[in-house]
Amino acid sequence: MSMAMEDEIKRWTAKRKSALVMEILQGKTTVAEASRSYDLPPSEIETWIDEARRGMENALRANPLDIREQYEKQIKQLQEAYGEAMLELRARKKCSPCWARTRSDRDDPPGTQGRRDRRLDQSAVPVV
Repeated sequence: MSMAMEDEIKRWTAKRKSALVMEILQGKTTVAEASRSYDLPPSEIETWIDEARRGMENALRANPLDIREQYEKQIKQLQEAYGEAMLELRARKKCSPCWARTRSDRDDPPGTQGRRDRRLDQSAVPVV
């Protein structure tokens, strides 16, 4: 890491994030090393890397997308994923009674609700 980044960092500015991401992309350090060095979760650093790649891709386009267009595209993708997840959840809720049953319940005849005919031991039945 550069000397400027070695000091204790109280706030991760865009400039500091981009410097760290560049060092990772250039192979000077790894996500794991940076995570340990700066006490950051690896997922946060990986998010920075993903955002940087998306930003670079957009910047290198012949016709870069406007920030608003980028967010609208991302919102559309997230809405589609949410809709699919909701459909799956509703389908699972409809089928949950069949999943909730145990294997022994499936082997029982209808109407017995998991009760099995058990033989009573003669010694267990009190004689009146």
